[in-house]
Amino acid sequence: MNLLTALARLLIFPGLLFCVPAAWFFLWVERKSVALMQGRIGPPFMQPFYDFVKLLGKDTPDRPGIVGLLMRLWPLLAVASTAGAVALLPVLPAYGGFQGDLILLLALLEVPPICIIAAGFSSRSIFSEIGSAREAALTVSYNVVFLLAILSIAAAQHTFRLDALAHLPPSPLLWLGIIALVICLPAKLHINPFSLPNAEQEIYSGPIIEYSGPELAMWELSHGLEWVAATGLVATLVAPQIGTWWLAAIVFVLLCCGLVVLLAAVAAATARIAIDNTVRFYWQCTLVFAVLVVSSAILMRFRS
Repeated sequence: MNLLTALARLLIFPGLLFCVPAAWFFLWVERKSVALMQGRIGPPFMQPFYDFVKLLGKDTPDRPGIVGLLMRLWPLLAVASTAGAVALLPVLPAYGGFQGDLILLLALLEVPPICIIAAGFSSRSIFSEIGSAREAALTVSYNVVFLLAILSIAAAQHTFRLDALAHLPPSPLLWLGIIALVICLPAKLHINPFSLPNAEQEIYSGPIIEYSGPELAMWELSHGLEWVAATGLVATLVAPQIGTWWLAAIVFVLLCCGLVVLLAAVAAATARIAIDNTVRFYWQCTLVFAVLVVSSAILMRFRS
């Protein structure tokens, strides 16, 4: 990948020019889907964008010193890393990736949870610290399954290139890995039944309770970009090979929207569960899928 291609991917498609509107669109699809499933009208189409603009126009409390600097830094880091992760997704046929871009993508996807945890402890609020502790426990729980699944698929194919994984033929190993990834998405996106870190009835907004104005707008944008990156990763693994760039882009968006609606249905149909049950779910139930994926990967390596 040369410099011009990398800039085009980062700034145009699937980078900033695409992923920022897509983030607002996916947030609207999720909120609208949940509302319709609960018998409500739901927000208008432009509501996530209006919320973002409204927050940008509000004042923020003056926080002097290193605390204020850190609290401004965390949401910007989360937005930058998630936008970079989206830019790495092999959406178009002529991707031009590089060896090891999967590792970079996974590393960038882990930055927002770390920033949220750090933001909660930086704000020195008891509600934020409780939310950060829950976020840390949740992140450790689902990441074992999430990382084992995707890395096992890659190791079985002897490559860590995203475009090579996106062009894999369907196989039991691939589908087991995809199922494991999809099960991890509700926790990664903080929706029911794994919305413990920001449980508004208990700890208001959790780690970001002390945020307002433009900084809170950045957190909302980061959350929307996480929707694009997480659903986009799964969509690139299940999308068929298409030679036409515009058709590949349309199929990518449709698959992402389908995943958003599926996750919204799960969120609407379930209630929030306690953190100990969440950890038990991922370490006892979902880990079975990850173990199956790892076993399949090892078996494939012995056969090859």
